[in-house]
Amino acid sequence: MLSKKQSLLLSTLFFISGMSGLTYQVAWQRALYSAFGSDVDSVAIIVSAFMLGLGLGALGGGKIVDKYPNKALQFFCFSEFGIGLFGIISYQLILFVGDIFIVYNLIVVAIVNFLLVLIPALLMGATLPILITYIAQFWKNIGQTTGHLYAINTFGAAIGAILTGFILFNYFALNVVTIFAALGNFVVAISAYLFFNKMRIKKSG
Repeated sequence: MLSKKQSLLLSTLFFISGMSGLTYQVAWQRALYSAFGSDVDSVAIIVSAFMLGLGLGALGGGKIVDKYPNKALQFFCFSEFGIGLFGIISYQLILFVGDIFIVYNLIVVAIVNFLLVLIPALLMGATLPILITYIAQFWKNIGQTTGHLYAINTFGAAIGAILTGFILFNYFALNVVTIFAALGNFVVAISAYLFFNKMRIKKSG
């Protein structure tokens, strides 16, 4: 059974994960606009890639963690760290891809950028079923676990979008904002890993 302190820690980490996710979404939309100059298209690409990535990621993450339930938290750490790695280079990568493909027609540009954003979105989508599987080992109530984590992550996402749009963009450059989001993922990954090791040591002892 997780203590209140342990449950609060994991909830806080998933809150931060949600904040980083929506910070990326807002920041990448602006980066695509900077690279290709079409705001409507960039919004469509971001929203489509995020929705598909979250769905497929949740499906894939669920299947993986069902097969290896004892490694749920390691998979969660891996996903968060992978998102952070992509986030660190995302701004420069989007601009680089823009320089290469801007001469192509809109369909090619849309497909390339869709696939680009889809990669981290898949990892984002995988985090929820993975963490649900881990916490459900202690809470024994899938409905309660799912509702709690989804609410925490969604609330974090809302806060992240507000902070990014109304505060961060007023004081920091776009590439710095994406780095802030990536640092959030790294904090989540490292903290969860340390937490997992502590839990394992206690269990084995």
